[in-house]
Amino acid sequence: MPDRDSLAIIIVTYNSAHEIDACLDSLVGHTAPFPTTITVVDNKSSDGTAEHVRQRWPMVQVIDSGGNLGFARANNIGIKATSSDYVLLMNPDTVSPPGAIQTLVRGLASHPEAAIAGARLLSERGFPELSWGIPITPWNELKTMIFSRLYLRKNRRIVRKMDKLSRVAREVDWVSGACMVIRRADLEEAGLLDERYFMYNEDVDLCLAMKKRDRTVLYIAGAEVLHYRGKSAARNPELERLRQQSHVAYYEKHLPRWTPLLRLYLKVTVKL
Repeated sequence: MPDRDSLAIIIVTYNSAHEIDACLDSLVGHTAPFPTTITVVDNKSSDGTAEHVRQRWPMVQVIDSGGNLGFARANNIGIKATSSDYVLLMNPDTVSPPGAIQTLVRGLASHPEAAIAGARLLSERGFPELSWGIPITPWNELKTMIFSRLYLRKNRRIVRKMDKLSRVAREVDWVSGACMVIRRADLEEAGLLDERYFMYNEDVDLCLAMKKRDRTVLYIAGAEVLHYRGKSAARNPELERLRQQSHVAYYEKHLPRWTPLLRLYLKVTVKL
């Protein structure tokens, strides 16, 4: 029975003391009927995140990574330290309303051909985020950038289109690692997350790895999770540099012929 399957929730923190309570409060005791463990992997926070979680949430396993190892590597530490049928990766700045996690896990469990499922992420104002997408290519990135900028500017046509798209459950090319559930068997066969990505694009890369194994990726519109985007990331002054490094790493791995052009573009537009 799917409801007897076990779930391991992994949350990677980095100076997340201000938001981790809301995240854990929405999870601890709220994942029944799935037997659940929650593991926080702390990337050497300087704000006392690990100590705070140990004191406030004794039922949560806390692992000190030993340094700021990045999102992919820290998640892999948490994955290896747990055993379960499903692994749920969540950001510390997410909050799960009642029933959202169950909907997400059951959505994946009901599709044996699928390896990964992602939630419908909503901003604190209730607007849907682009938490799924099409393959990363130069042309697709241009289209996505234009769409995103129009959406952020609250272009009415784009806002309506985004809302409509976000309400349709379907197979997609990738979903956001801010709230992503994965079958452990598939995750282990894929070799876990690729640690060449310090931050960003590791979720897209993992989804692509699954699709290359003829497994599918699902977007579960009925599983709505709040994402207070960027609260942890905003305290990281190296954010843009890390983003672009992962951008280059993705191209080097999957689109090597385009990598020199990307490097030239980044050299002109940003400082790595």
